[in-house]
Amino acid sequence: MPYSRITWWGRRLKGVAHVLVQGDGSLNPKLAAACEEKNERYGAIGIYYPSRAVDHKRFLYRMYEGSSDDLMEKVIRDVIEYCNAQMVDPLYTWQGVSNALLREKLEKQQKERVTAELAREQAKNETDALIESVDEDLNRMKRQVEELTRVNEALLCENQGLRAKLRAKDEVPILYLGEEEELFQGEIREMILDALSESLEHTAEKTRRADVLNDILQNNHYEKIHEQREKMIKNLFRDYKTMSGTLRQELQKFGFTITEDGKHYRLTYYGDERYHTTVSKTASDRRGGMNTAADIVREML
Repeated sequence: MPYSRITWWGRRLKGVAHVLVQGDGSLNPKLAAACEEKNERYGAIGIYYPSRAVDHKRFLYRMYEGSSDDLMEKVIRDVIEYCNAQMVDPLYTWQGVSNALLREKLEKQQKERVTAELAREQAKNETDALIESVDEDLNRMKRQVEELTRVNEALLCENQGLRAKLRAKDEVPILYLGEEEELFQGEIREMILDALSESLEHTAEKTRRADVLNDILQNNHYEKIHEQREKMIKNLFRDYKTMSGTLRQELQKFGFTITEDGKHYRLTYYGDERYHTTVSKTASDRRGGMNTAADIVREML
């Protein structure tokens, strides 16, 4: 990783997290032995949180254009969101410190008033002016404290709302994502909901399992993206004869990288070499296209 990127990264996370970078691979054997082979390698990035309640996360490096920037932004976003979700002691905030100082001044004024009242018996004329002045300052400071308290309560409510949104977005959920990354927005969530929907179809009605599965499906905006994409693929390859310009554009929009491979075209799903298939440049009959569609549905959707 270039030094300029490391400097930029450290500047973005300044005051939030430490950035440790291995200069070269000479220490790999020692690091692996010291960490019992659990350390990040091959360009992977690990985040270790100060709280034992949160397991460390690993981000794998992917070989595609712009992956470095995406990976760095993902790590920064994860660290910042974790910090934003933590409870902050009021004395670490400007409003909290100001409120504490005003309360301290208020207590001091109250003590001065008690002292003045005790001395009133001996010097009533002298202390009347002082008591009046103290009362005026005391009322003014009480109003300031009340106003700052209202502002502080409003900020607390706003912060709680933001935390609620963060929990709804980042979830402290039923399930945690593993190392597989989404190839498009909502892919993994829809796959899980697909599996739950299929399981629900084979579950007896009016049972606890059926109620729980149905509740999850109803409250997670199940859009049945799988069915929509399956229909799109089958329509694209229906009556396939050759790779027309229109078909190529639609497949690229769908997420495929298209390259030539002898008498065939090689279709790679979102650039991930684990998921690919081939289609003849010139189909002998319509079954070739339908077979390709079936392979894509079975292996990639």
